[in-house]
Amino acid sequence: MNKTLTAQELVKMFEHWAPKSLAMEGDKIGLHVGTLNKKIRKVMVTLDVLENVVDEAIEKNVDFIFAHHPFIFKPLKKVTQDDEKGRILGKLMKHDITVYVAHTNLDIANGGMNDMLMDELGIKERDVLIEMGKEELYKFVVFVPESHQEEVREALGNSGAGHIGLYSHCTFQTQGQGTFKPLEGTNPYIGSQGELEKVDEVRMETIVPKHLLTQVLREAEEAHPYEEMAYDLYPLENEGSSFGLGRIGTLDEKMTLKEFAEHVKKSFDVPALRVVGDLNKSIRTVGIIGGDGNKFLTQVKRKGADVFITGDLYYHTAHDAMGIGLNVIDPGHHVEKVMKNGVKNYLEEQCQKDNKDVEIIASTANTEPFQFL
Repeated sequence: MNKTLTAQELVKMFEHWAPKSLAMEGDKIGLHVGTLNKKIRKVMVTLDVLENVVDEAIEKNVDFIFAHHPFIFKPLKKVTQDDEKGRILGKLMKHDITVYVAHTNLDIANGGMNDMLMDELGIKERDVLIEMGKEELYKFVVFVPESHQEEVREALGNSGAGHIGLYSHCTFQTQGQGTFKPLEGTNPYIGSQGELEKVDEVRMETIVPKHLLTQVLREAEEAHPYEEMAYDLYPLENEGSSFGLGRIGTLDEKMTLKEFAEHVKKSFDVPALRVVGDLNKSIRTVGIIGGDGNKFLTQVKRKGADVFITGDLYYHTAHDAMGIGLNVIDPGHHVEKVMKNGVKNYLEEQCQKDNKDVEIIASTANTEPFQFL
């Protein structure tokens, strides 16, 4: 039987993948309009929240909009029907449509925006382009009766604990004996009130990234049979995986800059793009930052990229790129539209896994502001 889904549950599903902690300082992410304290039936994923997008949501009976670009980025001084923002807000409130935004946290997340762009280009071998830090790690230790060790181990692995490199469900366990005396008011799974109980238990250890701690604890408690789960958490000095903005990767075969620009054009389905550099130059290593990556030229060059793909390239920044010998391809900002199907597919998979009764769609409204003649 399918279960109803709340907006809060949907957000938790998403933030398991792209937590708010990944967002760049000052980014306007999270809830923008409406409430998360409601049940939702239909979700629409969009790049931008423009009036045509909201009209589409109303027409399709959407009650939750998941957006990439912040709807409210600068403080609003007034809300009237005479400007687009005011009209949009009026429509959203009237039709009880919640707007939630995930911006740079989706850009930075593993498998997020920049990985989606690399997927479109067919570049499989890649790494973080602009490193911003390393994930904090914790050792999670839980004491489980032998009868339930497999259930708890599976719950830990499925919630993201115990991932080391390309391996999942990594744990270590030792056997021992636990003791406890249930006091008045308890409802023990094993034993009786007032009597000391001895149980054969397993001490199970695993590693957990900081942003998954809440999720892992919740899943472990659900799988654990005891009324009170005994566990320890230890911060580790081990460095977790790097996280950061953009990706850098290698083409299977070299191309000229002209050939690669045509490949970018076709992959991102854009009618035109801008190129800086010698079109006959050989290209192998590719760096990419979806959106505006103007300020990262030097770091991209230092990282060893032959070509840098980014949007909104400024005139003088293009001169700077020429000066340091960095080829640049600007296919526009709107290529970030790849997130619509990427997020849709992720949310659908999670909702199906949890048997949630919700429909996820990608917006078909066009939000590209430019026309090419």
